[in-house]
Amino acid sequence: MMRKQSFAILMACASLVSMAAHAKTPFTLTSADFVPGQAVAQKHMLNGFGCTGGNQSPQLSWRGAPKGTKSFVLTMYDPDAPTGSGWWHWVVYNIQAQVTGLPAGIGQDSVLPAGAIEAHNDGSEAHYGGPCPPQGAPAHRYILTLHALDVDQLGVPENASPAMIGFMAHMHQVGRATLKVKVKR
Repeated sequence: MMRKQSFAILMACASLVSMAAHAKTPFTLTSADFVPGQAVAQKHMLNGFGCTGGNQSPQLSWRGAPKGTKSFVLTMYDPDAPTGSGWWHWVVYNIQAQVTGLPAGIGQDSVLPAGAIEAHNDGSEAHYGGPCPPQGAPAHRYILTLHALDVDQLGVPENASPAMIGFMAHMHQVGRATLKVKVKR
């Protein structure tokens, strides 16, 4: 009888340990400024192409990076831009693994984390370019993606395009978190 109880207790403990091991934190990207279903503030909209926003990047936070993450790449992409190929609004790469967020206005009002680099966006500028869908067009989707990579540095040329950075990020990706907002003017 004692043996059966000991075995049952042992199995219950093993089951709890197994469940705890599988209950890891999911990899998530969140923002106090870009909240799905809510309007994007004017301060985060582009100042150009007919928009008169503040062009300030949003605050971003992330957690639950996969095991083996050595760096991150952050992108902001509008697949609905009337170009035939979408529009890259923001690309930051070589973000060190210990970084867990970016404050609003990063790269414009403050310095990027050590080692991080802003690539040229499709507006030919090496910083954040806020949303600015055409007036009267259906709402555009703005997709922020944080790629967790298995390399310390992406190893792309200084003038790498967003597409090249995206390709290389996919080659080294160990995880990905996304945040999507819609904007209409």
